Amino acid sequence: MRVLVTGATGFTGGHLARALAARGDSVSALVRTEGPAASALSQAGITLVMGDLRDGQALAAATGGIDIVYHIAAMYRQAGLGDEVYRAVNAVAVRDVIEAAARGGVRRVVHCSTVGVHGDVAHPPANEDAPLQPGDIYQVTKLEGEELAREAGARLGIEVTIVRPTGIYGPGDRRLLKLFGGVARRRWVTLGSGEIYYHLTFIDDLVDGFRLCGTHPAAANRTYILAGAEVTTLNALVALVADVAGVPTPTRHLPVWPFWTAGAVCEAICGPLGIEPPIFRRRVDFFTKSRAFDITRARTEIGFAPRVELREGIRRTLNWYRAEGWL
Repeated sequence: MRVLVTGATGFTGGHLARALAARGDSVSALVRTEGPAASALSQAGITLVMGDLRDGQALAAATGGIDIVYHIAAMYRQAGLGDEVYRAVNAVAVRDVIEAAARGGVRRVVHCSTVGVHGDVAHPPANEDAPLQPGDIYQVTKLEGEELAREAGARLGIEVTIVRPTGIYGPGDRRLLKLFGGVARRRWVTLGSGEIYYHLTFIDDLVDGFRLCGTHPAAANRTYILAGAEVTTLNALVALVADVAGVPTPTRHLPVWPFWTAGAVCEAICGPLGIEPPIFRRRVDFFTKSRAFDITRARTEIGFAPRVELREGIRRTLNWYRAEGWL
């Protein structure tokens, strides 16, 4: 296959691009700037196409002669960004990528969204038909991106597959370093009861899922939740991380509301100044919102079968953190 991966200098896109290249696909990556991440892609045999998602000429150059586009790039949560920035990247650029792909003769675009479009799951586990109730501008614009993707695909006759991953982790990721590192260093404190559900996806399993979404005939114009095979409560996850790390299980719990209030104050003060707040309400939401999902559709329709057990994934991730000197 001749494939294009956007967001390949990031964690998920980088793993996907390298895995596809290792399988023998001819892989290109749309990158904004040269740097260590782009250099590593080049060394892995991936062709670099310089340009920005919001540049029509760059998109045309990147999508020409391609069979499948894996659109992973997105604007994640950052301090000081206006809503229009999220909308330009997470919504409008999705439509632009699909339009360029259609003009370039691409057969299918696999667009990476998020289970965050479902918001707090009131009746877990949720499947793809669960209510859509995004809770912040990132999730709102990711849902808008899904809608624009489907509209463009139907209008232009190009196959579009939507992927909603759960919490992604594994070697190379730092988003869960606060949790894993806090537990391993015996500094972890749980806000609230800890009995909410949390659902992780190991990066290797997610990459396999993306590949199936790009190549399986049944995946055309479908939406899939991709997640690991195991769902735990936050308390159980913390206990498992502690066990793998060889430390006592943290037992300290604190009430949620003081931290949520502090987060609101910090955001109000730091946001207009473009300063990263020391605490966000969304980080507090991590302790209060259930995340548990049903992957039956992906299992039955395209043969998605996550293989990395949670304990093994945690072990690999902790080992990588230690090797990088973060633990």
